[in-house]
Amino acid sequence: MDKVTCIAYLLYKSSKNQDIREIAIELLNGDVSLRELKKIASIQTHVVIAESLLKKNQIDKDQVQLFAEQFMYLEV
Repeated sequence: MDKVTCIAYLLYKSSKNQDIREIAIELLNGDVSLRELKKIASIQTHVVIAESLLKKNQIDKDQVQLFAEQFMYLEV
């Protein structure tokens, strides 16, 4: 799994806030970038925590894959 997908998954799972979850899905689908999210003060902390967890390799790749399959939009 790539870094952005893993961070989107961690953002989604770490928050019960619906706005954060929607942003995680937007990140997964490329509607918003990590760079843009880091500029938003209310989301910056969540992104830093997700990146930290990813660096510590505390992530279940199977769960990330299921998250991506469930929320990734495909344009045909």
